[in-house]
Amino acid sequence: MGDLKNTNHLSDEELVYKIVATNNTHLFAVLYDRYSAVVYNKCYGFAKNKEEAQDLTHDVFIRLFIKLRTFKGKSKFSTWLYSFTYNFCVNYVQRDTHKKKEHKTIITDEIKEADDYDEIDDATLFELKSDKLAKAMTIIDPNDKMILLMKYQDDISIKEISSVLEIGESAVKMRLKRAKEKVVKAYNDL
Repeated sequence: MGDLKNTNHLSDEELVYKIVATNNTHLFAVLYDRYSAVVYNKCYGFAKNKEEAQDLTHDVFIRLFIKLRTFKGKSKFSTWLYSFTYNFCVNYVQRDTHKKKEHKTIITDEIKEADDYDEIDDATLFELKSDKLAKAMTIIDPNDKMILLMKYQDDISIKEISSVLEIGESAVKMRLKRAKEKVVKAYNDL
């Protein structure tokens, strides 16, 4: 137990492996302290209010304790955790939406011709007014929101997104392209 005082020198990955090996809740509390604020902020982006964001954060960490052993170290722990959090929030929003109305199916036609669209470059995205952009982000599909946040808020590389979402890099690029188009369209329709 005296070991716990020396946890600050441990990297996230070392800490995770120790938690998985020992199931030590005190070690998990250290991980919680490192990431609870950032996880809360990500949950808040999908929640209706602070209380709901707190509930989501709480649920994420409960699920995380069970799922930690699935972390394989292919990416940084923080990247994996952000993906885990976003997926949890997306599922929550979709379940919530499902209860209210028939859920709109996500486009399954992954390989539509790229030429069908005007290319939206990153500069266009960054020129959008942030308050209006935030509103547009609430309108688009949560899966599109997730991939945009991973790339532009968390600055996660295409390669890392591909790894944590377990899809090919070209699929990540296509999803990002579609998500940018959708958010710009939602923005322009406001």
